Amino acid sequence: MHALWRWLADKWVLLVGLLILLYLFVPIAVIFLLSFNQPGSRNTTYVLDLQTFDFTWNNWTDMCGAAGICDALLRSIYIGFGATLISTILGTLISFALVRYRFFGRSGTNTLIFLPMATPEIVMGTSLLTLFIGWQVPLGFLTILIAHVMFCISFVVVTVKARLAGLDPRLQEAAMDLYATPWQAFRLVILPLVLPGIVAASLLAFSLSFDDFIITNFVTGTSGYETFPMFIWGSNLRGIPPQVNAIASAMFLISFAFVIAGQLRNRRRSARRAATS
Repeated sequence: MHALWRWLADKWVLLVGLLILLYLFVPIAVIFLLSFNQPGSRNTTYVLDLQTFDFTWNNWTDMCGAAGICDALLRSIYIGFGATLISTILGTLISFALVRYRFFGRSGTNTLIFLPMATPEIVMGTSLLTLFIGWQVPLGFLTILIAHVMFCISFVVVTVKARLAGLDPRLQEAAMDLYATPWQAFRLVILPLVLPGIVAASLLAFSLSFDDFIITNFVTGTSGYETFPMFIWGSNLRGIPPQVNAIASAMFLISFAFVIAGQLRNRRRSARRAATS
């Protein structure tokens, strides 16, 4: 008994970590299994019942089998890429301004950057809807893009700013001492060091934009511009198509592949540095 308590005292952090991972990945595993199920009724579309489980590849080979599902998916991808591109550019510029420069209102700007992150989405959605209606802006793709850029910028700024704050500003000065122009010092020294933070911020922005439902639902109005989360919400009233599970599983596998590729790349870099040192 004493040996058991000793083992638990040594391994309790690992056990808690494994339980948290299990808690996080069980829903994903259920969705992955459902992506291979051919539902026989509305309820079995998203209920895992091994007794009625009917294995099929149809959900993967015909992801666009449900009417409108791929159109909604492409709309979310278009908006996600647009919001990511704009918010990453603006957020990176804001991050450099906040970290590298001193100007009037800098502390207030730092505070304002966090407001979209702290504001409830339902409040932001209703406020934007009122603003667009008051300015007579047609609801649709443009209003969704503006809304997504607005809340993605804050996350980009926070992520890139954290990366910039950890850089030694003397690196740029050292490059300029070696006769590099300010642009060369930025392009060859600063940008490669900040690039991992920019990439992480852009991935986070795309994920937030693609996943958003509440704000999108407000600023879409009755335009009929249906994104993928809105398609799932609407389908829930009549039965979610099984292709949704296949698309969700494919997106998870793609994201997981990116993470693994990044980890392998970092390991190769560390091995090369250890070999040269």
